[in-house]
Amino acid sequence: MLEVVALSALTAFLTSVGNGAAGEMGRQLLLSTGALLRRTTGQQTPLPADPEEQAALAGLVHARLGHDARLAGEWALLLRTHTQQAATLSRAAGLPPAPHHFTNRQKVLKQLAREATRPAAGRPRVALLHGPPGIGTTAVALHLGAAHHARFPDGQFYVDLRDTASDSGLEPSAVLARLLRQMGVEPEDIPSTGADRERLYRQLTAGRRALVVVDHATSLAQVRSLTPGTPDVLLLVVVSGRPFALEAERVEVQPLSDRYAVRMMRNLAGREKITRARARMPYLLDRCAGNAFALKAAAMQLAAESDHSTLPRPTAGPDLHDPVREAVERAGSRLPSSTVRLCRLAALGGWPSLDPYLAAAAAGTGPEQAALMLAEAADAQLLEPLADERYRFRPEVRRYLVDTAGPEHGIAECSAAVTRTLDAVLNRALHAAHAALPQSWRTEPKPQSGTACQDEAEGLAVLAAEAGNVVRAVSLAEEHQHITTALRLARTLWPLQLKAGHKDEALPALRVAARCADVHRPRTRMAGALHFQLAFCLDQLGHLDEANREARAAVDCEQAAGHLRGEASAVELQGLLGLYRFRFPAAYERFTEARRVYQQITSGQEGAADLPRALALVERHQGRALRGMGRLEESRHLLQSAVDFFEREGEAYNTARVLTDLAETLHDAGENTEALTRIAAAERLLTPAAVPHLQYLAGLRLRCEAAG
Repeated sequence: MLEVVALSALTAFLTSVGNGAAGEMGRQLLLSTGALLRRTTGQQTPLPADPEEQAALAGLVHARLGHDARLAGEWALLLRTHTQQAATLSRAAGLPPAPHHFTNRQKVLKQLAREATRPAAGRPRVALLHGPPGIGTTAVALHLGAAHHARFPDGQFYVDLRDTASDSGLEPSAVLARLLRQMGVEPEDIPSTGADRERLYRQLTAGRRALVVVDHATSLAQVRSLTPGTPDVLLLVVVSGRPFALEAERVEVQPLSDRYAVRMMRNLAGREKITRARARMPYLLDRCAGNAFALKAAAMQLAAESDHSTLPRPTAGPDLHDPVREAVERAGSRLPSSTVRLCRLAALGGWPSLDPYLAAAAAGTGPEQAALMLAEAADAQLLEPLADERYRFRPEVRRYLVDTAGPEHGIAECSAAVTRTLDAVLNRALHAAHAALPQSWRTEPKPQSGTACQDEAEGLAVLAAEAGNVVRAVSLAEEHQHITTALRLARTLWPLQLKAGHKDEALPALRVAARCADVHRPRTRMAGALHFQLAFCLDQLGHLDEANREARAAVDCEQAAGHLRGEASAVELQGLLGLYRFRFPAAYERFTEARRVYQQITSGQEGAADLPRALALVERHQGRALRGMGRLEESRHLLQSAVDFFEREGEAYNTARVLTDLAETLHDAGENTEALTRIAAAERLLTPAAVPHLQYLAGLRLRCEAAG
């Protein structure tokens, strides 16, 4: 009996397979789909690049299935066992808590509530909340979420773009990735391209009642694709500074009136302190100018006073009146000079987060002393506390500290502080990268000094926590012409790319480093390694043409440097780029070329000890390419050879991966009993934590049993 496969289901499947190809099992399913496409169409069919091509290919396959019951059954089984469940919206953690001492803002809140409840009338609900730095825009957004929680039963989702390591701000596709993670999408399920991420975002929010807050947005591009396509989702974009041209209800946060400014200060400092400072209140209110940050800083200073001491007058003239800067200056005047110095020197780096280790490097002091000074600075409102003994500067506070660092401490001391912090970030990242990938030749040996990580898990966790600072350090090092430091920092991102999928975060740093290497270290092993990392990252993000160019650049650099292992690895990457685009003959040629280069490594040369393993991996890739070409007996032979090697070496995970490939080839050849034997062997080797792989094998087992 002919099993009917709906054209819509086939189109959706081809789309989801292409979008989810970044994960290990996503790529496994991708190759199975490519092999079945070749058998169905009778020709090599490259992976469709856009929805129109996907729909056209689905139509071609659907027409063929109407005349071949066996193929129709295979497609039906593939769809039945591997079609992803529809993504569902998770309520996530919601918005951060609103400030306890929130004062007034009723007019602004009413404007936002009107936008959230007005008749849709075909217009998306979007509000742009803006005001000068420190005025309290974030507090308003958080208070709106808290006050109107019941209005958004499907969730409130918050993305803060303030910690962006890049000077140009977070890329739009990276903003979408952060938001999708907030909405409950697992990292491995986030599509590669911005267009596919936007489609998933719209799928998740369709028909929902939710609040989406994007805080500290800096450009229209970051939020344009987030405009809701459903009437009951409110997008609230928060801008600290001048607004940009977003089609939205513009809501400006105005300075607090004196009445509410006094109320806010009284709530923070206490009625008694405000009463004692009555004579100074007109001056304070004038200098704070209704700015919430400045008022809070002044109130905290009053709360800390033990008598009627006089607040120092700022040095800025009347034409330079800036309530935030004056608040920072007043706060600094009450701190020890060593603490203010630490803040100024640490601010020079523009770090997304600051901990005692990094602060100590900036100030040239010990971590214990730096921890105490960071706590003092946070109490004085110069820093905001984060989790795990980390802090961050408000952008406007950091700008003031940077502006005063040079005049107060001199260019030489500022430059030395930047160098020390760069060295500290590099040292910690080198230790973490080595621990995360201890056997990889792509990571440098751990430094002799510094604190080593205990194991791979700790190394990866440290790298993940430091990712923003490492990315920032690459640009900072290039800016200060610490070229070797910039390049080595970028190299430490490799374990995150390989094991944790931090592709969006790594991309800006890798672009900077590869460009820097071409200028200062052209056609070297370092340049080849960075072009390799960049190509790998671009492929993961769906930038296919650029990934191929970078892989070619990696090959050229490694060839020029005479680095055989690097050249072979880069050629192998070219093969993988072709393999996952269903260009199986071209991929096989590149794998064969990689094998030839590897075999030029002789005893005693770098990489000789790893050569058998490298050749086994290439055999695996060749076997997978041959399967896609329909040369199943040759594929089986090479894959079995790779299985034998990894079994001898005791590499359970790689053995399970190649056994899965071999089972796929045997299934294609109609040898389903043999395939089931390989599936069982792979399942025995995998740990319970390998959930995606075990699920994939369960689906493959069903396909083999049905076909057998």
